[in-house]
Amino acid sequence: MKFTNLTGVLDIGANCYLLEAAGKRLMLDTGAHPKREGTDSLPRLELVADGSLDAIVMSHAHQDHIGSLPAAMRRHPDAPVLMTEATKHIGETMLHNSVNVMLAEKNERDVPGLPLFTHREIDSGLRRWKPIPLNIRFDLAGDRVSPAEQCPFSMEFFDAGHILGSVGTLIRAEGKTVFYAGDVQFEDQNISRAARFPEFDKEPCDVMIMESTRGDTPKLPGFTREAEMERLAADIRRVFERGGCVLVPLFALGKTQEFLAMYDALRQRGSLPKCPIYIGGLGAKLTETYDKLAHKSARHLPDLDLMDDVAPFVIGGPNAYEIQVRPRRIFALSSGMMMPKTLSNTVARKFLSRPENAIFFIGYADPESPGGILRNSKTGDIISLGPEHAPEPVLCEIGTYNFSAHATRESIVDYVVRTKPRKLVLVHGDPAAIGALAGLIRPLLPETEIIIPVPGVPITL
Repeated sequence: MKFTNLTGVLDIGANCYLLEAAGKRLMLDTGAHPKREGTDSLPRLELVADGSLDAIVMSHAHQDHIGSLPAAMRRHPDAPVLMTEATKHIGETMLHNSVNVMLAEKNERDVPGLPLFTHREIDSGLRRWKPIPLNIRFDLAGDRVSPAEQCPFSMEFFDAGHILGSVGTLIRAEGKTVFYAGDVQFEDQNISRAARFPEFDKEPCDVMIMESTRGDTPKLPGFTREAEMERLAADIRRVFERGGCVLVPLFALGKTQEFLAMYDALRQRGSLPKCPIYIGGLGAKLTETYDKLAHKSARHLPDLDLMDDVAPFVIGGPNAYEIQVRPRRIFALSSGMMMPKTLSNTVARKFLSRPENAIFFIGYADPESPGGILRNSKTGDIISLGPEHAPEPVLCEIGTYNFSAHATRESIVDYVVRTKPRKLVLVHGDPAAIGALAGLIRPLLPETEIIIPVPGVPITL
């Protein structure tokens, strides 16, 4: 049994992993690096011989996990793609949006290698996407198998609690168990419920492949999501009282839907007043998918129709420059990292010079991105939101809040110690995060071998 990290670099980028067992080859995720362009954003797909895969498994539909799927499918034309029904619906939307972004980049800056795939390629590949329910065993073709059957290679999906449709994948092969966690959240969010992962009380976990995103970030003493929601609500009320409005840069997938549900809960309990709330076109389309699958997926509040009950206004790129920044409004716009030409970046330029307004960050922003630079700025700092934006002072209020969809390092340590894997492979984190998480687990599980996979180097498990 062998494992190869195909991400290219040791960080949160283009997640992609190869597992070889029982004479079969399985690719776990095939993402695109959010900080790179063109072919540089792809994982090391060339390290896997064309046509040699037996299946591709998708843990969820965030771009760093699904963003290069059509490119991988092109190399392996017979491999079925296995995912949940929610990931199938969301993934189709995300990949078509990627094509639109790539075409715009090619037209504006002539980035080499773009587009990496086309709308037609996505549509034609959908016939190979096979939706699989949670908590059933299935084979490499995606067909259901019973626990009693002697299947040399089987899999099972478990709810990962990260976003709608996200899963951890339990693989049984060669008489061993391998558990790929994907991206996980062990605590309830507003829409996504906490992960329902296997406890391995009836069978051992031989190998666990675990994310390390927050491995070097300790949980603050006494922190609760409810208290953080009330802190955010109090700050929004304060901005409204002084005649300002609020911009919340966030990801269109996951964070938009969580924020809408959060706003609805705060409004229902009287912590926030009813006010106009604006979201972007991609966020609206994905929110419609969340509503469509409300009773067919693992989520909280299945009777909450976000588009009808919250009734956000939808704005798009062409009219972003015409938006009137009036008092007592919330703009919940992507991208979360405020990359140039995105809605959040465009609208933020109307906020920076106005001290009555506020920009509140509720999720991750890469420190080198415009969002990360703004998030870490102080009043009076001179910043630029991109090459076409002249530097100017930050006069609006900046706030940060912790509503991460990734598990705390404490909850990851708790799960790993509880399940006692014989080998632990740490991925999906920068070197500091991976090293810190490994350092916490080693003294608690001295008999567990901890592996930090060098990109591109096969490891015998």
